[in-house]
Amino acid sequence: MKVVSFLTAVFVLSGLYALIFEREAVKEISQGAPLTVLFTDNSTEDKASIGEKPKGETFPQQNTETATPEIKVIVMKSTAQEIDSAVILRGQTEAAREVEVRAETSGQIISDPLRKGNFVQEDQTLCQLDPGTRQNKLSDAIARLAEAESRGPETQARLSEAKSYLDEAQINFNAAEKLAKEGYASETRVAATAAAVRSAEARVASALAGFKATRSGIQTAEAAVAAAKNEIDRLTLKAPFDGLLESDTAEIGSLLQPGALCGTIIQLDPIKVVGFVAEVDMPRVKVGARARAELLAGKTVYGVVTFLSRSADKLTRTFRVDIDVPNSDLKISDGQTANIIIAAEGTTAHLVPPSALTLNDSGDLGVRLVSDGAKVKFAPVKLMHDTAEGAWLVGLPEEADIIVVGQEYVVEGVSVVPTFREVMQ
Repeated sequence: MKVVSFLTAVFVLSGLYALIFEREAVKEISQGAPLTVLFTDNSTEDKASIGEKPKGETFPQQNTETATPEIKVIVMKSTAQEIDSAVILRGQTEAAREVEVRAETSGQIISDPLRKGNFVQEDQTLCQLDPGTRQNKLSDAIARLAEAESRGPETQARLSEAKSYLDEAQINFNAAEKLAKEGYASETRVAATAAAVRSAEARVASALAGFKATRSGIQTAEAAVAAAKNEIDRLTLKAPFDGLLESDTAEIGSLLQPGALCGTIIQLDPIKVVGFVAEVDMPRVKVGARARAELLAGKTVYGVVTFLSRSADKLTRTFRVDIDVPNSDLKISDGQTANIIIAAEGTTAHLVPPSALTLNDSGDLGVRLVSDGAKVKFAPVKLMHDTAEGAWLVGLPEEADIIVVGQEYVVEGVSVVPTFREVMQ
């Protein structure tokens, strides 16, 4: 038994020796070489391995320079594409017009009320007040006007008569003065004609004052008639435009004072969709641009931008945008929530994986490109949209080689070995 164990140990040690020290010979034997290779003199190889120079041989000249390891990256060739740079807002619907019809005079309602939700037309009566004695006041004002107008011809005639006397007196005075200069009239006659002129002038002044008083009376009477008619017109409260009643009109028998509410009317056709655009997106919104609004109720409507505020909200620093949307069927109500999409001018951008975005030492967002000579270059970008397909970036050249894998392990100016992959669609 001891002999067998000894032989086994010798066999194992021989195998280990061959595997460790004669590994190359074992490999050659496995490939079909004869067993004699185990006994070949390997002193030359051993000497070379320990740096000794065999006789008749020289060492090859070694390169003392250390080679720089190559950095491999994956690069995507990207070409800019034109995309629709729509402005997306959150807003709500709003009535085009809303008016509270209120009384301008006092009176009791004598008309039946109209119920809320009814459609009313422009100039339709909403509330009718009791006229009381207003019609009598109008009749009295008309009578006073007629009386004042009847005095007009009389005062006009008196004024004309006074002017005629003045003309006659002036002629007599001129003649007496001329005769007196030639010695044919006395100074007394000249003085008498001068007195007659002054009397005629006073008569004209009196007639003119009476005429002006008559005209003033006529104007006062006309104003009284107009006021009485206006007061009667105020008794009928009418709809200022076509619309829907948002509240019941005043009940019959109720007393309205000046400023009391008769009813509220809203106009829903067209209806406005109102949103607020951020300061950075405001230059992209233009009056007249097409817009789409998606209501939470599931309806999608289309309209046109009709107003863009030039004054920002003091709290949110946003700008109001109004969009007019047709609503002839009145199915869109005031105050519904809407997602607004406003068409803007198209722009060119690159579609890249979001993972390709990185930051430089200054904290600027951008991507790393492979420029001429396989050098790395950082390019700052602006993110336009982040979609399920990728991120749309602006600020890059028309064609760019973008590093999409390995960009975090290189810096600007480093040489890389790029491997290109297909462009994202």
